[in-house]
Amino acid sequence: MPRMLDVSDEVRAEIGDEEADRLLAGDNAPGSYDCTSCRTPGDSGQERTSTVLFIGDETAVLAFAHATCLPSQVVQVTEEQLQGAVRSITGDTVDLEPDKVVPEQAVLGVTSGLVLIAGELHPALVVEPTGPIVRPGSTAIGDDFLPLLIEQGFMPVTAIDAVPPVLHGWSVLLAMGQLHAVLQPGTNGGQPVAWWQAHQPLQVTEGWRAAANKHQQVLMFAAPVGSIGRQPREDLLRDALDKAAANGKLVASALPLAGT
Repeated sequence: MPRMLDVSDEVRAEIGDEEADRLLAGDNAPGSYDCTSCRTPGDSGQERTSTVLFIGDETAVLAFAHATCLPSQVVQVTEEQLQGAVRSITGDTVDLEPDKVVPEQAVLGVTSGLVLIAGELHPALVVEPTGPIVRPGSTAIGDDFLPLLIEQGFMPVTAIDAVPPVLHGWSVLLAMGQLHAVLQPGTNGGQPVAWWQAHQPLQVTEGWRAAANKHQQVLMFAAPVGSIGRQPREDLLRDALDKAAANGKLVASALPLAGT
């Protein structure tokens, strides 16, 4: 079935006429997708959809966006940035050369939502990797995601009945009403660095932004792969958080708000 895809001349030049024509014919294009800009669902069979090609030094990722969010374009990034971009892109790898592909790796999924604690709504980010996280350089099989965060100062949560303590040195970067990054302290007291960074700024709701500005902090909850899942509604997200907490698979901290 043909898709309502926009493939710009520069994207076509990179992926080739054959691949571009297959996309336009609907052969390789997804029906539903998560917009790489606003992160909400899209359907290339029902609405205009842009193809966005992120190109690193050796590999490329083809992503999709609502045409109202982004035009079809090529975005040049470093290979390191490309690996980080996969955290927020749902797309396909594109072989610019047959022997160069994006390796499989665990990436961080980030969901925003409002969490009710003691009768008050708080802005929250829920972080769940797509696979087990091991310590850098480790060859062991396991999941060190929560232990690594606990070592950074995040606190284990067994019930979401109180606001977790503030983790100083960490912050959530909000700029022009959009979510850009979660920052952690730099080495040796240097400038903060991105622990997680959105390749394209993520849209948040007016209610979330208002709550963040009111409290001047954002609650970050983190759980290992398979604990939360992608929940379409905030009530289902809260249920999943409560279950993860009860199972001892949740850590949290309050992170000061950077930006507006």
